[in-house]
Amino acid sequence: MRIYAQRPKIVPSIKFPVLVFEGSSASGLIFRRVEALSDKLYQELKQATRASDKSSRATAERLSEEVQRICTQSQRIQDSGEVETWAQNLGMHRLNQCLKYYRLGAIKGRVELHSTLSAIVYRYISLPHAQASYQARLTLIEDFLQNFYLEALNAFRRETETPPDYQPRTLLELAEYMAFTERYGKRRIPLPGRRSQQLVILRAQTFAKQQPPEATVDIEQAADGGSSDAEDIRDSVPIRRLREELVAQQDSLPEEVLRNRVIEALLSYLKERNQEDCADYFTLRLLDLPTVEIESLLKLTPRQRDYLQQRFKYHLVRFALSHHWDIVHEWLEADLERNLGLAPQQWDQLHQTINETQTKLLHLKKEGNDDTEIAKLLGISSTQLQKQWTKLLEQAWEIRNL
Repeated sequence: MRIYAQRPKIVPSIKFPVLVFEGSSASGLIFRRVEALSDKLYQELKQATRASDKSSRATAERLSEEVQRICTQSQRIQDSGEVETWAQNLGMHRLNQCLKYYRLGAIKGRVELHSTLSAIVYRYISLPHAQASYQARLTLIEDFLQNFYLEALNAFRRETETPPDYQPRTLLELAEYMAFTERYGKRRIPLPGRRSQQLVILRAQTFAKQQPPEATVDIEQAADGGSSDAEDIRDSVPIRRLREELVAQQDSLPEEVLRNRVIEALLSYLKERNQEDCADYFTLRLLDLPTVEIESLLKLTPRQRDYLQQRFKYHLVRFALSHHWDIVHEWLEADLERNLGLAPQQWDQLHQTINETQTKLLHLKKEGNDDTEIAKLLGISSTQLQKQWTKLLEQAWEIRNL
């Protein structure tokens, strides 16, 4: 997935004029606020990353100036009388978003961003006049998001006043750009009737309306890997690019497929246990809808929605630590081959906390034995085996998240 390249046009936002009115006391105070926040973010970046001083300083300054611009332009923040608190909270929030992508790394970070935005726009992108296959819709989403990444890069350049040819090249710069792209896509745009919608959804709706009916055959074949005679295919430039992108993304595809397997397995798990309301709640969460909209769609009061959320979390934990622990841990890169995602010191710590039965169970699991055979070797029932394994996974989970 190539999420940075060229840039399309976008309406520029107003850059906060930190240095324009140096003579006034108000602007002097603003400048000191920007400088203080920038220094704090810089120190945090130096402790949490291996980026150079120059790169850390530049990122800290961009984040700080964005926060100050928001605080200056937001009447609600100005009226609160707690502008400094707002600035500190917003600054740390943006820093943590940036560090999240930094820790994921270039490849996993791009997959995470792509999955997040794909889940938001999934239901808004489809082929007109046709029942598109699941894979065909993913192909359309792929094409849409490539264009959106370019738009986000252009917006990043304008809002941070970086050069027109700026490209994120270091891991920190890429993480900063990906965090910005996620926020940019989730920006809520005011609509008539006191409504609002996320920017990426509005872009997706426009994109879907522009898809010509004659593209249906090409996209289906690009998604399914089919072929046809030249006279039967209207092989336009956009469709060729879709095929090229599919080839280019083969390395990332397995992780996305695994994520979809986890989603499908969880939905099946909930429906098998007559938890249709939890399944509906999970589906809406995947679309990244705001809480108020979820409550409206499910016809729930805030208290009922909170209860449903707690019930969903209960089933989610059971799903992740018992029934489908294998695919969940594989998706999280915390499977048995990776010592349940534990570092060597944590792996040793786990062995010190588990009992003798669990130690043998872990050894037999790593050897690839099935549960029936393991239960016989340990002399315990299948139910006892499941309980011991779930407890072991819980202990590993706690150590991993210390």
